[in-house]
Amino acid sequence: MNSKYKVLKFSSKKFENIEDLVSIEEPLEISLKFKEQDKWITQNLSITMRTPGNDEDLIRGFLFNEQIVQSIKDIESVESYGDKVGQYNIQNKILATLNNSQNVNISKIKRDFLINSSCGVCGKSSLDALEIIKKNKTNSSEPKITKETVILSPKILQENQSEFSKTGGIHASGLFSSNGELVNLREDVGRHNALDKLIGNALINDQLNPKTQFITCSGRLNFELVQKVLMTDIGIMIGVGAPTSLAIDLANKFDITLIGFVKRDSFNIYTNNKKVIVD
Repeated sequence: MNSKYKVLKFSSKKFENIEDLVSIEEPLEISLKFKEQDKWITQNLSITMRTPGNDEDLIRGFLFNEQIVQSIKDIESVESYGDKVGQYNIQNKILATLNNSQNVNISKIKRDFLINSSCGVCGKSSLDALEIIKKNKTNSSEPKITKETVILSPKILQENQSEFSKTGGIHASGLFSSNGELVNLREDVGRHNALDKLIGNALINDQLNPKTQFITCSGRLNFELVQKVLMTDIGIMIGVGAPTSLAIDLANKFDITLIGFVKRDSFNIYTNNKKVIVD
């Protein structure tokens, strides 16, 4: 699924207003129904951010890959439920009923998902937990960065990655000053991990200054990445790849300038273009 968003695009030395197709990102609340000591229990398991469609396949693969069930046959049924919600009018809740509780790893469920889940929004156990506990918006007009700074930041990021040249398969997040100077960088095979490492290290070293800094990431931009940056009060986020619909909506709500598809001579500004010098 995808949706059209209005974009201010910079290309061939000029800006123009266009419409861009963006992959839809929506939360899926996963619940599990199983028997424990002859009593049926329905338990919220997790929330994952996904592109809607094939949700039944998603939960079956998730339960099997996580070894909550040993066999796909242990899953009696999978069904979406609840009201159709949001601008895309879809169901965002799904229930898997297990028919062979003796083979279900109940202890793993409680240990890994109900207690210790810690993957940002993914670890929350209800849709209500998606409400951002953040009252203030980012600065709507500062810092200011040039289009040249936008275009150069991914190149600087890659040139300073210690592992990318070795594997070509690792992500990075970089903290930059508004003049394009790299302040800090961290790498990880997971985009979320790289950003967590960057922010954690910048915090412990007292490097964050939202009035004069922005963050650039090596991959696409989704809700969880924007949410992490929002917590730092940094108001500009740049990604080499595409943003998702929910990332754009969140950035727009908090005045974050979200920039994607950065190439050698082009990029797209998806929200709040006041912080990019367009003259």
